[in-house]
Amino acid sequence: MTRSIGQNIMKLSPLRLRLLIACLLTVSFLAAMDHTVVSTSLATIAGELGALQYMSWIVVGYTLASTVLLPVLGKLDDVLGPRKIFLGSLGTFLLASLFCGLAADFSWLITARVIQGMSAAGLQLMSQTIIARVTTQRERPRYMAMVGAAFPVAILIGPLLGGAITDYWGWPWIFWINIPLGAAALVLALFALPHLEAGSSPRGFDMAGAAVFAMSLVALILGVTWTNGQGFSLPALVCLAISLLGFITFFWIEARVSDPMIPLGFFANRTIAAGAALSAIIGVGLFSITAYLPTYIQMAYQTSVTVSGLVPIATVFGMLCSNLLTGWWASRTGHYWTFPVMGTALGSAGLLAMALLPMGQPLWVPMAVMAVVGIGTGSFMNLIVTLVQGAVPVRQTGTITATINLVRHIGSTVATAMIGAVIAVGVAGQLPPGLNASTLTPQQVHAQPAAVQAEIAGLYHTVFTPVFTILAIAYVVGVIAALCLPRGRLENTMASTEHNAIEPIPAQP
Repeated sequence: MTRSIGQNIMKLSPLRLRLLIACLLTVSFLAAMDHTVVSTSLATIAGELGALQYMSWIVVGYTLASTVLLPVLGKLDDVLGPRKIFLGSLGTFLLASLFCGLAADFSWLITARVIQGMSAAGLQLMSQTIIARVTTQRERPRYMAMVGAAFPVAILIGPLLGGAITDYWGWPWIFWINIPLGAAALVLALFALPHLEAGSSPRGFDMAGAAVFAMSLVALILGVTWTNGQGFSLPALVCLAISLLGFITFFWIEARVSDPMIPLGFFANRTIAAGAALSAIIGVGLFSITAYLPTYIQMAYQTSVTVSGLVPIATVFGMLCSNLLTGWWASRTGHYWTFPVMGTALGSAGLLAMALLPMGQPLWVPMAVMAVVGIGTGSFMNLIVTLVQGAVPVRQTGTITATINLVRHIGSTVATAMIGAVIAVGVAGQLPPGLNASTLTPQQVHAQPAAVQAEIAGLYHTVFTPVFTILAIAYVVGVIAALCLPRGRLENTMASTEHNAIEPIPAQP
């Protein structure tokens, strides 16, 4: 049985809600897996298609497309309703997966990956907005944590699964495996996904804002990527200049159009402003450094490639556990304020401990420390999405959900490139004679005499220490942002048409 609440909110029967959550979890997992499963197959795919020099674009094309399309999809959700966007994204994702596996050349594959990334953005975003439209604010953290668990699980098993599929079935199957699972989710969605009405009437889509934003974001990502690899080259500087000018133009457009893609008035609300800051800090403070942890462990702790993966695994596992636990607890009690405060404090303490760790520690020490960072981050990672969704009118749920996710994506992308540039410059200028930073591998380092290995380990420790320190400071800023969140309890009733909850209701004494 399904019951409509007001114009935009729908209460589902327990069975239909469980089926819907199973569907959303499946498609979120598929979308997240397609970002991680290809990592161990990149060289094989690029080599067979004869394009090793463009190998990174298998990942960059997917990530860039999904990031650029987030605010557009958020706005379309508010205009067309989440059901249409979700089903369209799922159908497109399945077709793109088919064509990825059938790719006969690299251009074909990259085109299909871009389409796949665009549709994956729709799946992940709509999963969060649909939950907001069919649950109370009290129920939402639990279900958001379940669906949000897809991302850390994909990080844990994606590379291993991708390698196994490539070895035994061939690389096309890392894409084709999506089709039977996605088709089952599509059938389930046709039954379980309610016909949720559009949140707002279309008053003319903000095409100018969307076009300028897409151009600016693409230029930003290309600029920071090329800066990472080539220093401040002319193409990188041109892209960064275009991006800066584009974002200035974008904000000018958004301040003047009647129905902006990202309403700037959102950020006058302290829940949204604090939530956006916390989301950015997750991208800057954790997602960025995770990409470099294996390299740091291989060089500073002189471990193998396989063993170095234990540290990010510990980080992600801590994130997964705390995400599920805090989501369940917030739904059970309605209390939420302590989780982002304690979580950011734990993240800052863990990253500072990484900066202060003396050399020569056993591997379990950085594993434990980074697990603490993961626990802290996971405790508020999906909870803040619930909070900001509750601070806007229902008709703008898609827009605010996309905005919060976009801030995280941009923070992660920019910080990852900046950290890469710091590492490249710091290592290249201080390597022992006879070693080339551009071709240096862990295997080469481990083949050097013990004194040289110790010198390189000290070099990486020296270069990473300020990186960990700056990220710890970023989490301190997160503590301040978390303290700005209003105290209260999550509502346990379905919201009205106009608002989910402008601010969480005050706690009762």
